[in-house]
Amino acid sequence: MFLNTPGKSTRLKKTVYLSASVVLGLLLSFIAHALIEINYLHQLASQGRVARFYGDCALSPALQIALLLLGAIGGYFLGCFWWQKVYVDRTWAKKKF
Repeated sequence: MFLNTPGKSTRLKKTVYLSASVVLGLLLSFIAHALIEINYLHQLASQGRVARFYGDCALSPALQIALLLLGAIGGYFLGCFWWQKVYVDRTWAKKKF
């Protein structure tokens, strides 16, 4: 099943593939957001400073939006790259074992 050649590419398959990669990019941006915020709060606590919170988050809203957009755009381009490799160039099918 996993070692078979990829099937014929269709418009629906490409849409689902790119949507899934955008969701993956968003999930990775949430992980990056959490790690950045944890490090930021740890650094402030070690310096004895008080963090300013914007709602429930210590990071500025501009940085939050930038991380979210970076994750979505990065996921889209990553999906386009792998779509090209798997379905257009068929690198996997041409590889000799």
